[in-house]
Formats: sequence, C-alpha cells, structure tokens
Amino acid sequence: MDRQAEVAGLELTGTIGAPLGVLDRSLPVYIAGHRGLVGSALLRKFRSEGFTNIVVRSRDQLDLTDRTSTFDFILESKPQIIIDAAARVGGIMANNTHPADFLSENLQIQVNLLDAAVAARVPRLLFLGSSCIYPKFAPQPIREDALLTGPLEPTNDAYAIAKIAGILQVQAVRRQYGLPWISAMPTNLYGPEDNFSPVGSHLVPALIRRYEEARTGGAAAVTNWGTGTPRRELLHVDDLADACLYLLEHFDAPVHVNVGTGVDHTIADIAQLIATAVGYTGETHWDETKPDGTPRKLLDVSVLRESGWQPRIALRDGIEATVEWYRANAGTVRR
Repeated sequence: MDRQAEVAGLELTGTIGAPLGVLDRSLPVYIAGHRGLVGSALLRKFRSEGFTNIVVRSRDQLDLTDRTSTFDFILESKPQIIIDAAARVGGIMANNTHPADFLSENLQIQVNLLDAAVAARVPRLLFLGSSCIYPKFAPQPIREDALLTGPLEPTNDAYAIAKIAGILQVQAVRRQYGLPWISAMPTNLYGPEDNFSPVGSHLVPALIRRYEEARTGGAAAVTNWGTGTPRRELLHVDDLADACLYLLEHFDAPVHVNVGTGVDHTIADIAQLIATAVGYTGETHWDETKPDGTPRKLLDVSVLRESGWQPRIALRDGIEATVEWYRANAGTVRR
C-alpha cells in the first residue's frame, strides 16, 4: 500500500500549529520550486536569515504532478513550514498558446502538495499565487475582495483559475482542519534567476533580453508588443521573499493578502527604464496588432502595509541590478 492510501482514512480534525511570532530557525522548511524566480529568492532569504534546515528538491528529484511521490516525500521529510512557489509560469504568449497545459499542470502541483501537507499536518503553509487572479476590469487599485467579481483576462485565464483554486483550497483547509495556512498574491515580479526565454518570459526579462540584443547587435529600433499604454506594478523578487517571511511570522487570516509596491507605470515607461539601463539608444516601436493584456493591474497593498511591511528596492535600482545579473549570467540564464 502506498503512502497516499495509508493516510486516506485518517481523521484529520486538525491541530493548530505553533503560534505566530519569530520562527524557529532550526525548523525544517520546504521551499517548493526553489530553482525558479521566486523559489530561488526565498532560498537566498531564508539562508540569509539563519534557517539551517531548508529542504529542496529539483524537478528531476521530485515531480509534484506525481501524487504518490509527493505524498511519500512530504510524509517522510515532515516539513514544519511549506512555501509553495512551484508553478508552470510564462508571459502572454505562453499562456495564450498553452492554456490547457497551464491549467492542468498547476492544478496537479497544488492539489498534490496541499493534500500531502494536510495528511502530514504541516503546521504552517504559504501558498503563492498571482495578481492575474483578479477580474480584467477590477476597480483600481485592486483590493483582495475583488476576487471572483468579474471576468478574467482571456490571455491568462487558465493560469488564473488554477491559482484561484489554490486560494480556495487553503481557505477550505483552514475551515475543515483548523490549520493556519495563508495565501499571498504578488504583483508582477522581476529579478535574478528569471526566465529570459523569447517565448516563456514575462515583461521585464523579455524587455531586458530584447534591448540588450538590440544594443549588442547595433539594431536601429526595437519593436514591442501592444500599445505601451497598459500600466503595470513591478516588485523585485527579493522584496517578495522578505514579505513571505514576514507573513509567515505575522499574518494569519483566511483571506489572501496582496504583495506589491502600490505604484504602477506604463509599459512604455518601463521599456524606457530598461532601455536606459542596458544603454540602448535606438528607437522603440509598438506593434499594436499584438494584445496588450489587462489595461491596468495595480494592487491595493494596504492590508500588508498596515501590518508593518513595505518594499525596499526602488524600481530603477532593481532593473539596473537585474540587467547586471543577466549580463553576468548570460551563458546560463533560462532561455
């Protein structure tokens, strides 16, 4: 009988985990997705904060879409804290081209990991989602209670639905088992260890690669998708990692919490910041036949800010540091 079957009949009426406060740095912490943009930042943060028992597994070592393997791993390693940063992610093109893959794979990862964590009675879990969970035309800035109040942006609705399911599963676990699990919804992220692929990248890494290649290739102009008028809020991934630790030590509520800066910029302005950071002096054109995506996506971050946390890395500084990282790691970045 496999581990999943062994625990299937357990009555999990739940025991509330350790009270909030400074976490014991010797507790086993499992960071799911530690090689990605968010997971790698979490790994850096927790190591720098003195955590001595961080558990990680690569995709080759543990496939979270494999339910039996996931149950075996969680029940054997017995983490006391789990941060779910594992996900299949991508930009507009990737989401729009492979919606079934994004929906299916992310649902499998979440359900397997969260079910296994319930079976192991993991006291503290943080589920990470995305600001794309909110309606396309949600009132700005977007409050947490805007969830499920309108239609989603069609170009990434499949990924958004998967993340919404994760939020609801965390809430259901709290109600049914009494475990103080939480969810956080970060805004658009950027920073070291991002995906710089022409097909799978998000806004900032895509623009960094495009402008850097134009600079080194001597191109007279760069063409970006859309009109450049949509507005985006950007958060450095190291700030997100800092917020995650803060939430684990200070936040306990069924509602998910937004994580961002509370400030947004047009995509055209972001493109200009990146062009300046890489030293590109040519022209920028916009292909208005390509989709813009959501017109604006600014998070209301008052819940987190009023609890005592705020970001530290200015956008210009963060972009310049990311450009430096990209150049230093050009031979090994994810493409």
